[in-house]
Amino acid sequence: MTELLAPPLGVLLVDDEPAWLRSVSLTLARAGITNTVTCQDGRLVMDILAKGGIGLVLLDLTMPHLAGEDLLALIGERCPEIATIVVSGMNQVETAVRCMKLGAFDYFVKTVEEDRLVSGVVRALRMLELERENRAMTDRFVSGQLRHPKAFASLVTGDRTMHAIFSYIEAVAASPKPLLISGESGVGKELIARAAHGLSGCSGPLVSINVAGLDDTVFADALFGHVRGAYTGADQTRRGMIEEAAHGTLFLDEIGDLSIPSQVKLLRLLQEGEYFPLGSDRPKRLKARIIVATHRDLAAREASGGFRRDLYYRLRTHQIHVPPLRERMDDVPLLVEHFLAEAARTLGKKKPTPPRELFQLLATYRFPGNVRELKAMIFDAVSVHRGGVLSLDTFIRAIGPVSGEALNVPPPEKSLFAGLDRLPTFAEAAELLVVEAMTRSKGNQTIAARLLGISQPALSKRLKLARQ
Repeated sequence: MTELLAPPLGVLLVDDEPAWLRSVSLTLARAGITNTVTCQDGRLVMDILAKGGIGLVLLDLTMPHLAGEDLLALIGERCPEIATIVVSGMNQVETAVRCMKLGAFDYFVKTVEEDRLVSGVVRALRMLELERENRAMTDRFVSGQLRHPKAFASLVTGDRTMHAIFSYIEAVAASPKPLLISGESGVGKELIARAAHGLSGCSGPLVSINVAGLDDTVFADALFGHVRGAYTGADQTRRGMIEEAAHGTLFLDEIGDLSIPSQVKLLRLLQEGEYFPLGSDRPKRLKARIIVATHRDLAAREASGGFRRDLYYRLRTHQIHVPPLRERMDDVPLLVEHFLAEAARTLGKKKPTPPRELFQLLATYRFPGNVRELKAMIFDAVSVHRGGVLSLDTFIRAIGPVSGEALNVPPPEKSLFAGLDRLPTFAEAAELLVVEAMTRSKGNQTIAARLLGISQPALSKRLKLARQ
């Protein structure tokens, strides 16, 4: 299993009453907080904290051997990164004020309702998680180095933006909060999700589902499952994908296409942390981390009313946008070599040598299908390859005829003719462009025509005129 980057923060319960320790442990466990440790002797607390893993202490004030307020001050002095919630039998304002001045995160009386105590614990843990994530992200970006580069081995890139995304993923991989991945189709959103899952330290599997086109009933049945007799045809109980992903990651692809009724169900799942299988009146707890992906602009969908605002803001706690391939064209040669090797292995062939003109040709294309489209091109070319240098024919057919929108060549930042004493005539400029395009394309008229943004017949006509 991948190294656990950031284990869940532990909660230390300190009280000399075993009954109270058992009661609070069970209360927190029902709320999904199971990483608890108990201690009945305040003198042992600092040794427990020194071992690591504890983020929050629930501390009783009235204990033998070591007073609670003294222990509170000691924790604040030696372990300032650990939060402390005082849970005391004394309902005294002066005591509460003193504890807050000593650094307590919150103060509760033991007779308080269980829900209020759990809410206070959850609030403290969320604050600690955010602080830990902020520190982790700062460390990643300052160092500029990945701690676990192997987790991103399937994402072939030398692009700085992509490596910044990898650093961000390392920082938030262990967070229990949702992760939103946006980007055009084919950029590798599922590979990013797999990397985040691999770095999370979760013991469970990654379970993926594409929710585009699912109606509300099918969506609920797929995610929540059903009990026997829930509806006509439900002859036996079926586990939902949430349960299949227990202690792992549930990846919901194309979340931007989810219907409004299904969005309500997903929002309730994220808010409450529990769900009901269809036909059941007994809730089950969410034990999986949620990652979602979309090729749509969720902000625009939310503004137009197509996506719920409350769900949008809950999903975007952690978010990344994967750039399209046309914005990182320096990755094309790396990807070509990678996919050539992969295609050769898959098809049982010797890895072919790509022609040098191939990269000039690909540089003129915008890749609307992104990395997935490039991979398909490579596999198609290798499948018909017979030996020697790889043919350009399959790539030319896949790319199709040139059009203004198809070109991937950015416009010049300034006039190419600035500073010239004499401007070339149209005929002279056209001839110079044709010569340069033919030179760059090594004499390949198809590539030269694409570089110039004209059709091959038009280029052939100009070449004939130049020879006359």
